[in-house]
Amino acid sequence: MPENLRDVMQHPLTVVVLAYLLGSLSFAVIVSKFMGLSDPRSYGSKNPGATNVLRSGNKKAAVLTLLFDAVKGWVPVAGILHYGADYGLAEGAAAAAGLAAFLGHLYPIFFKFQGGKGVATALGVLMGVSPLLGLAVAITWLGIAGYFRYSSLAALLAAVLAPVYYAMAADGPFWNFNGAVFGMLCVMGILLVWRHRDNVNRLLAGTETKLGAKKS
Repeated sequence: MPENLRDVMQHPLTVVVLAYLLGSLSFAVIVSKFMGLSDPRSYGSKNPGATNVLRSGNKKAAVLTLLFDAVKGWVPVAGILHYGADYGLAEGAAAAAGLAAFLGHLYPIFFKFQGGKGVATALGVLMGVSPLLGLAVAITWLGIAGYFRYSSLAALLAAVLAPVYYAMAADGPFWNFNGAVFGMLCVMGILLVWRHRDNVNRLLAGTETKLGAKKS
């Protein structure tokens, strides 16, 4: 790699900006347009995310959206944790990049800063930190969503439990506790709850849409 490019990549701000731009790719909109479906921002909850794409009745589109949204959160974190040492980047840079990708999904510069709620991207970030951590949170989400049939309720509880899982299992055989990573998980959890505030009101009112419900 040319030395000038290496110098650029060694700057934490560079990876944060790149992670944000990657996170700004709203795959719910991109996949739906590519597959000839309605814009997910025009029906259901109007949220550009996998759950709302599922309301279109196209499961393949929903799965692709979920996968790509997760990958864009995983790439910057896993990339830095695995290769960042060669560029002087450590766990703090990985945490910042993960949060930047998550914020990109919430407030995408390519889509007028109108993004999704960040569940899949947050899961990707967790997988980047540790596949075991991501798996634990994914199982939590699946268990709650499968039983109650509310994606929002599952996301809320998973968001709160993610930093708890991380702290409880830290300094064990799987990962060492890092303050920057823990802080990033807490901030993501707070933002996830904030982005689901309307869902909370609907859950309390008994009007929240259940998983599998099609658009009207």
